[in-house]
Amino acid sequence: MSEYNAIGMELTLPKGAIILHENDPSHYVFVVRTGQVKLSCDSKEGKVLILKIAMAGEVLGLGAAVSGSVNEMTAETLIPTHVKTIGTEDFLAFMRKYREVSMLVAQALSQQYKAAFFSARFLGISATASSKLAAVLLDWGERVGSNGKQGVCFRMALTHEEMGNLAGMTRETVTRVLSAFQKNHLIEVRGSSICIVAPGGLQRLTA
Repeated sequence: MSEYNAIGMELTLPKGAIILHENDPSHYVFVVRTGQVKLSCDSKEGKVLILKIAMAGEVLGLGAAVSGSVNEMTAETLIPTHVKTIGTEDFLAFMRKYREVSMLVAQALSQQYKAAFFSARFLGISATASSKLAAVLLDWGERVGSNGKQGVCFRMALTHEEMGNLAGMTRETVTRVLSAFQKNHLIEVRGSSICIVAPGGLQRLTA
């Protein structure tokens, strides 16, 4: 830990800061300390797919650093975010020196692969827009939500269009489904804040 603390530097980034650029060479890895980071990739037609929202404790740029390839995605902060940035060569040297670190990196890459697999499978076979968006809200609430009188509440940092890019649907569909969730008393929306008032109801939609 002493050597880990001695390499790299700590940075506090504002909302909208680009940490990684898709297809750029790997120069750094980033450990997310606090905040939220949107991970996305572009198609040749210019369409954007949001892959996931990285939270505290996740390491960005890991796959590219280990494989010696370019970054697979673009990483952009959704809110002010604190990260530890480590040069790729320094990180690889740290891995080679400590077997425990190499094992942790292997575990992290395995978890990233599993998360990508389950996400792709869910979006590919999920039957309805409601089930997809319900899964997104439940995941967000589990990771960043806080329990209150109204239920599990959190600030949704994504726009309706970005939520659609994450769930594989249009902005109009996201707006329509959120309205239906409110009408059925599954959620409450106040500005950018969302409260899940009936988590069981959302969970049944994803079954």
